[in-house]
Amino acid sequence: MTREVRLRFAPSPTGALHIGGVRTALYNYLFAKKMGGKFLLRIEDTDQNRFVPGAEEYIKESLEWLNISFDESPWNPGDSAPYRQSERKPMYMQYALDLIDRGHAYYAFDTSEELEAMRERLTAARVVQPQYNSITRTQMKNSLTLSEEEVAARLASGEPYVIRVKIPRKEEVRLHDMIRGWVMVHSSTLDDKVLMKSDGMPTYHLANIVDDHLMRITHVIRGEEWLPSAPLHVLLYKFFGWEETMPEFAHLPLLLKPDGNGKLSKRDGDKLGFPVFPLNWENKENGETAAGFREQGYLPDAFLNFLAFLGWNPGDDREIFSMSELIEAFSIERIGKSGTKFDIAKAKWFNEQYLRAMPNSELAVFLIADAAADGIVVSTEKAEALVELVKGRVTFPAELWAQSKFIVLPLSDFDQEIASKRWNQDAVNVLTSYADRISQFDGPFDGISAKTLLEATAESKEIKLGKVMQAVRLATTGSGVGPDLMEVFAILGTQELAKRIRFALATLSVID
Repeated sequence: MTREVRLRFAPSPTGALHIGGVRTALYNYLFAKKMGGKFLLRIEDTDQNRFVPGAEEYIKESLEWLNISFDESPWNPGDSAPYRQSERKPMYMQYALDLIDRGHAYYAFDTSEELEAMRERLTAARVVQPQYNSITRTQMKNSLTLSEEEVAARLASGEPYVIRVKIPRKEEVRLHDMIRGWVMVHSSTLDDKVLMKSDGMPTYHLANIVDDHLMRITHVIRGEEWLPSAPLHVLLYKFFGWEETMPEFAHLPLLLKPDGNGKLSKRDGDKLGFPVFPLNWENKENGETAAGFREQGYLPDAFLNFLAFLGWNPGDDREIFSMSELIEAFSIERIGKSGTKFDIAKAKWFNEQYLRAMPNSELAVFLIADAAADGIVVSTEKAEALVELVKGRVTFPAELWAQSKFIVLPLSDFDQEIASKRWNQDAVNVLTSYADRISQFDGPFDGISAKTLLEATAESKEIKLGKVMQAVRLATTGSGVGPDLMEVFAILGTQELAKRIRFALATLSVID
């Protein structure tokens, strides 16, 4: 019988969700949907000391913004509920005790002082990586070195303890990674990780394995940083007797700094001026804040398209994908093994492509809202005309109003550097006549008619239009650069255009 494909994204609510985590969620989602399977969200909140209020809601809002949906989650439960590990706490102990009964785990009563003393002894003996393992555990205070009677007495007295996995001393652990191929680790390099902490909460290693098994997870796609833990997880599946249902693993390459030198961090984003989180984040307890892609004007579809290419490629020269197209094209085999440099310029490029493809009616909403924030009312019809004029020149929606407000607001000043170079008697002669002609113009006034009339005016004055064109722009927009000038004239209309020209003629002086 073929198993239903089931994948999960399992973040910890310890702060803002890094874009590396968002990419992990996206790849899990794409693979699940490509295979016709289910996608789950599980909140791994076993480390209560690192829990940050608001982080869980941040995760939810981030993924909703990106339209990454879940078939099962804390807010959409299925038959594997509950989906917060803190709510599953009572069951983990029974699995830890089962491992003890099977001879694959043991109680450890060592105090923090005793553990530190062990590390100091090993360091003094020039052990590079001090560990609690198959050798050092024989010198420590645990149920492998104490008598059964003493262990029972300690447990009955309520003495604090942890439960550790018992790693075999000489065993090769083999793991097939869907991205990296076969990985082999010798058990002598592994330590006896804690499975149950003294506060009764499981560690990631135990809870992760138990939950994946109970939730029938078939594939685990996660970050490269978890690859060193994978051999332990393979052993735990073996110890529990769950080898037949062990999921397939895929460990994603790191997201690297723009220069490729190390893992991308918040500090890098702060230093180089770009966000590394999907949404703005604020930790009210410690005052930590971070900028988000959403608030900086990135469109969700563009952001997802950008993230998809951070480690994966479709095998051809396509770059723009809808979510359905990503699902169809996605494959684990086309994920690279090496880290991927983060390129904010590429993120901006994606945003530009998606913005330009959006209907003017949708972009007009942004422009109207930004104008209203400045106390300016812009009609839908005019907003759509402004959007059409400038959307090929902008990267973010907020720039639509910034780039076009000069058309709506009264002209008040001029670029003096341009004026000193381009404002001359020829410009005055052409503009004076042009203002008169457009004031008397009768008929539809668009970019073509505006240009035809301007060319005719310059010709009547025996002046080449190219010689005065920048002065014409200066007189009508206040600047020497900008979008298509004739389309600007069409939006301004004849009366406003004539008014602006006459204001310039009265304000600017010709310098001989």
